[in-house]
Amino acid sequence: MSLRKIWTAIRGASNEGLEAVADSQSLRILDQELRDAKQELTNCDQNLTKIMAKRKLASNKVDALQSDIDTYTQHAIAASEKGDDALALECAERVAELEGQLSAEKEIMQSFLNSEASLKTNIAKAKSNVRHMEMQIDQVKATESVQKAQVAVSSSNIGANSNVKTALDSLERIKAKQQQRSAELAAAEELASEEDGGALDAKLKKAGIAPGASASGSDKLAQILAAKKG
Repeated sequence: MSLRKIWTAIRGASNEGLEAVADSQSLRILDQELRDAKQELTNCDQNLTKIMAKRKLASNKVDALQSDIDTYTQHAIAASEKGDDALALECAERVAELEGQLSAEKEIMQSFLNSEASLKTNIAKAKSNVRHMEMQIDQVKATESVQKAQVAVSSSNIGANSNVKTALDSLERIKAKQQQRSAELAAAEELASEEDGGALDAKLKKAGIAPGASASGSDKLAQILAAKKG
């Protein structure tokens, strides 16, 4: 292999290692950003709660001012009907003053309402984005774990297949040795039998000459008939 090819292989392995480190760091960065985003959303929820409380107080104040305006309006009418113009005028001036306060409070309440609506919309979008990001991160992590498991299993299968083949080869060698040993033992028994005359006796029995030989059917019938006549 040329030096250029070796250098290219080294560079490729180095780049793969750097990419793996970068990917791992990217997931850590995303996890941290996700935690930061969730904390910010918690803060947003708290701020929204405060704005809603202030809007509620402003709304209550608007209702109270409107009630006072209605009350002093009725007082002005009642004083005028009794002919007490001075008291009626004083009540009317109070109504005018309260209406000024009411107008200001309504603007404040509307401002809180606008902020509340805007925050709710933005928080809902942010929470949706966070959930989507969290889902993607979980999916990437799950896929990474599954692929690592698949690689491990594939590597194990390769190793297991190799081990199984080696074991089968060993088994065949053992069987061959056993067959060879069985043949050697049979040959040894045959040789021993020939040496002590066993082979000759076996031939005589087979021929029906030696004692213990199995009689044929016709021989046995002759024996039975002979015994009957006697």
